[in-house]
Amino acid sequence: MTILLYLLIGSIAGLLAGLFGVGGGVVIVPVLIFVFRQQGFSEQILTHMAVGTSLATIIITSLSSVYQHHRSGAVQWRVFTFLAIGICVGVVFGAKSMQLMSGSALQLAFGAFLLLIALQMMFGFQPKPSGSTLGKPLLLSSGGGIGFFSALFGIGGGSLTVPFLTWRGTTMQKAVATSAACGLPIAIVGAGANIMTGWGNPALPDSSSGFVYWPAFAGIVMTSTIVANWSARLAHRVPQQLLKRLFGGLLLAVGLLFLIQNSI
Repeated sequence: MTILLYLLIGSIAGLLAGLFGVGGGVVIVPVLIFVFRQQGFSEQILTHMAVGTSLATIIITSLSSVYQHHRSGAVQWRVFTFLAIGICVGVVFGAKSMQLMSGSALQLAFGAFLLLIALQMMFGFQPKPSGSTLGKPLLLSSGGGIGFFSALFGIGGGSLTVPFLTWRGTTMQKAVATSAACGLPIAIVGAGANIMTGWGNPALPDSSSGFVYWPAFAGIVMTSTIVANWSARLAHRVPQQLLKRLFGGLLLAVGLLFLIQNSI
């Protein structure tokens, strides 16, 4: 029964990722927190496991995305290279910082992050292009920040990378493609760091490697990629603005729930 639930989570994450272009981690992390709680996992580590498992699933889901964007020629590999260097450093610090945070504090931070994403989706906030060049120092430092918060929240970084690149004058198509490529080092380094930082924790359930829970990983990746490819085609046939506002409203409610539950 539990594996069916994980398959459903993967389907929902893939559906929303394809329809709205948001990383599956925005959906996977809060749902896994709820599911792990119902399974009786320790409150001390269940949020950390949700983040670590989410990052591991992004490795698989991002591979096909990167391949498709590379075939289209939209990935800016020079920009990716310097962003990725900063990202790898930021991810390590993000995973270390997450280990030092309690589950409650991590949920508070994640709730605040969901509120920001919800407001962006509901009102369409986008930075105005600056037309500035993307120099190495800017790419390295920005990659560090993107990697840090991506590892902290278990996301692929698209909600951070795309606005940054469009702000610096990159076209939306190239920003999305380059962001997709950046999701791979975020996921690989983030999942590896979560395995290492959680290794040997006595509260971990069976079938875990550090903060990655393999039954959830397997169920989610089995459906997320397939559904994402299908829903990406569906996205051209549905009213995007209305759906984004509805989904933003859902994220707003979940974010507020995390903030209220963990501030009482």
